[in-house]
Amino acid sequence: MSAMMNELAGIGIILLFGLLSAKLLRMIKLPSVTAYLILGVALGASVFNIIPASIINASGGVSNFVLGLVAFSIGRNLNRENISILGSQVLWISIFESLGSFLVITVLFLLLGKPFSIALVFGAIAIAAAPDAILVIVREYKAKGPLTNTLLGVVAVNTAWCFVIFSLSLPISKAVYFNPADLSLLPKVMGVTLIHIIGSFFLGVVMAFLIRWIGRILTNPEEVLILTVGFIFLAVGVSIYFDLSGLLTCMAFGAALANMKTPTDYYFESLQRIDGLIFLFFFVLAGANLEIDYLGKIGVIGVLYLIFRVLGKMGGVYLGGNIAGAGRTVKKYLGLGLAPQAGLALGCALVAKAEFPEIGGLVLNTIIATTVIYQIFGLLGTKYALYKAGEI
Repeated sequence: MSAMMNELAGIGIILLFGLLSAKLLRMIKLPSVTAYLILGVALGASVFNIIPASIINASGGVSNFVLGLVAFSIGRNLNRENISILGSQVLWISIFESLGSFLVITVLFLLLGKPFSIALVFGAIAIAAAPDAILVIVREYKAKGPLTNTLLGVVAVNTAWCFVIFSLSLPISKAVYFNPADLSLLPKVMGVTLIHIIGSFFLGVVMAFLIRWIGRILTNPEEVLILTVGFIFLAVGVSIYFDLSGLLTCMAFGAALANMKTPTDYYFESLQRIDGLIFLFFFVLAGANLEIDYLGKIGVIGVLYLIFRVLGKMGGVYLGGNIAGAGRTVKKYLGLGLAPQAGLALGCALVAKAEFPEIGGLVLNTIIATTVIYQIFGLLGTKYALYKAGEI
């Protein structure tokens, strides 16, 4: 009973202090995500040790659900109408900026003498931008124009690329780590991974038809919310059981649902009633996972990751922009606009720690530390890019 009370008190502290810290930091113009991460670090084992270990140990499961929710919401944007509006320019730029950050970080870590398994995971996570944070900047400054429109389109598609490449990279990294001398296993691992990705998309489509079929009998918003959350949990859980990608399953789930002929927006809109609560809990838990002792080991790595991830995106945007015939302003400033890193990167790092603990500590601590910095200076980069483009 005592342990249960401690867990319940821990959850209460997370929610209440998370709300208050976000309010306080907002007064000095810092984002809520930064407040949640700093609070998590303070409440975690490395500082005051207030959050029970059982809650921190559940971070992997929480991150799987949160990423499933994000993937489901991203799937909504992958409908025929939105894709036709985005056009080839957004597609080409998103491909090259994603590959730019992925390749630059992967090669950089290899040059630093890090094992291939570590370099690959960091490269995949480096793809992630922060659609929520970027959207906040656009809305706050009422930005409008070609750069703003392209930025919002690219960051939406960027999330999809991150899910796909991370889902491919993690199993390959594990195979290389545990069998470093037998590279002949790689083709087999890649083949199995591709089969699992196809299976994930198939499962997502099945989930969409099931929720649509059951949803016909629902009569109020509360029932829709329960059904939607239940199906996201089910999609992630079934994916894990069959060794599929919960991220891709939920993205396919959302995309298939969004492309149905009958209206389905109310499934996605129902989640807006609880996503603030869920993200608060998620970010505080992510901060609580930070191990202060690791920070001394990741100093140089963290600094280089901060710099070269953005350089990879800027170079990728320039190459993709040239191929797509983008304007000079887009090619020059869009990469800097993609600098913020937040929930998606943290979620991938938490999943890596849960599924691949041998390297997960280094990955998660580096991503937490760099995310806090990106949440301050990355957002300033987005604001600066929009200002230089003359759109705010």
